[in-house]
Amino acid sequence: MDNGLLPEADMQGRPAAKKTIVLSLRNAAGKVMSFSFHRSFLLLCLNHYRKTNNYEKARLYEEKLADYDYIKTDVLTKYFSKELFIYFFICFLFFFVVFFVNQILLMAETILRMRVPVGSVLRLIVYCLPGVIAQSSPFATLVGFLMCLGRMVTDNEILILRASGQRYAVILKPVIVIGLLISVFSFVMNDYFLPLGTLNYNKMRRQIVASNPAVELESNSIKKMNNSVFVIGDVEGTSVSDLVLFDSSSGSQRLIISGESNVKKSSDKGVIMSMDLNDSLVYLLDRQHPKNYDVIEAETMHLNVFEDTVIEYTGDIAPHEMTSYDLAKKIRDMKGQEGISHKKMNRYKLEFNKKFSVPFGSIFFALLAFPLALVFGKKDGQTLGLIFGIIISVLYWSATIIGQMFGLRGGYSGFWMMWTPNFVIGFFGIRLYLRLRRK
Repeated sequence: MDNGLLPEADMQGRPAAKKTIVLSLRNAAGKVMSFSFHRSFLLLCLNHYRKTNNYEKARLYEEKLADYDYIKTDVLTKYFSKELFIYFFICFLFFFVVFFVNQILLMAETILRMRVPVGSVLRLIVYCLPGVIAQSSPFATLVGFLMCLGRMVTDNEILILRASGQRYAVILKPVIVIGLLISVFSFVMNDYFLPLGTLNYNKMRRQIVASNPAVELESNSIKKMNNSVFVIGDVEGTSVSDLVLFDSSSGSQRLIISGESNVKKSSDKGVIMSMDLNDSLVYLLDRQHPKNYDVIEAETMHLNVFEDTVIEYTGDIAPHEMTSYDLAKKIRDMKGQEGISHKKMNRYKLEFNKKFSVPFGSIFFALLAFPLALVFGKKDGQTLGLIFGIIISVLYWSATIIGQMFGLRGGYSGFWMMWTPNFVIGFFGIRLYLRLRRK
């Protein structure tokens, strides 16, 4: 009876033992195929042939070891590049929505007041997209890279990488390369598509105003244009109850006071609207001789309002409507001209530097994000990356706006006003990275 039970127990034990052996073989095979074991084996063989003075075999294993290290580095580079790009893309969508909604809100009042057709609204939105994309890319680089690298630090991926003998350069390489690619993409949008969109936007806006010029006039408002100021009374359709115009476009000061006026379209080239003024009174003032002035009274008067009165720089292309090549050419031409003011020259130089400083801020942000994430990312690195990224983005944006104001109004160097925020970001990034390497 016992002899009959032994074979049955043996039959039940063999499958379990077989399964254990298979699992052991799989684990052993996994270890053999692992990076660390394979590299250790190659290094052991290399040291053996060096000790035995077999230089031919040693050279062969040196080449295998070099190829193996290259493959390992290539795998890590692809992994880091994929993770960085995914986080960048998600943050890019976030900033794109923020700036896009802000642009829509800025346009909403004009669109509603002018009663713009849906097709024209869509075209205006498309013309605004290059500016939104160019603004979103640098900030998405900072926040995305901080969140990605912060998550890796929290999950101990960076610690494992360093424990395996890898240098920080393995991570820094994809960070810099992707930051450079984002900068180039942002530069193309900022340098070519943004001026193109701005020109088309202003052109369409002029067409909208020309089709219904009365929409430019709001009831009980003061409208400041290039060289003129309109004080407007009640507006009903194309009729304006009272109108006061201060005009200095012709070199002399003019003051026009009118009763009820009528606004209509004009077929004349360059004229955006015509106004029939009733019971008008015109004062012509001489700036050189303030005591001398002329007074004109008229029951009816016809006034033409030109395009450059309503929309700036229609006669001449504005700096922000030029490419970097056109700006550089314009600056060279202005240097050879006499009578060009320092303020005007600095305005073009500031815009030229802005063409490069804003998009290439992605490289400086990438350089800062790498060491900064490794410093604070030990706990909740992804969340802290988002918080620090948004704070730094707000500070950077504020510094850029302030620098632009100082450059335009104060006449300070356009180069330093636009590049100083990037240099500060780069300085802290390099300093933190060198501090990490010394540890």
